Amino acid sequence: MAEVEIGANVKAHYNSGTYIGTVKEDRGNRYLIEVHAVLKHPLQGDIHHPGEVEGVFFHERKALAPHEKMNVKKLAVHPYNDIIPEYNESLRDAVNVYKEKLCSKDNDFNNKAYRTLTELENKYYKDKYY
Repeated sequence: MAEVEIGANVKAHYNSGTYIGTVKEDRGNRYLIEVHAVLKHPLQGDIHHPGEVEGVFFHERKALAPHEKMNVKKLAVHPYNDIIPEYNESLRDAVNVYKEKLCSKDNDFNNKAYRTLTELENKYYKDKYY
């Protein structure tokens, strides 16, 4: 595991999503990271019972907001040297990629995850970010 310096731009995996951000603090085995963009939207549904819709709590997960801080395990943090996309555009792109993936296979889980993601988009993202 390579150490990342304070102030470095990084890609970080956090709560089933992937983000681009800046390292703000070294907290031992974790980094405090400020979010700048979304690379992969967090998964919908119960991550402990993937693919299931019956008898599980189907979680609705929003992407972290711009400038929100996340406390990420160092193993899930990697240097990021590309151009950082604008948050709103990155969120829209991440949602669209996830929707395409969910539409690629017609089953109860993907249909429910798609509906949940669309509700998130309509309820939170469209007015605030795009």
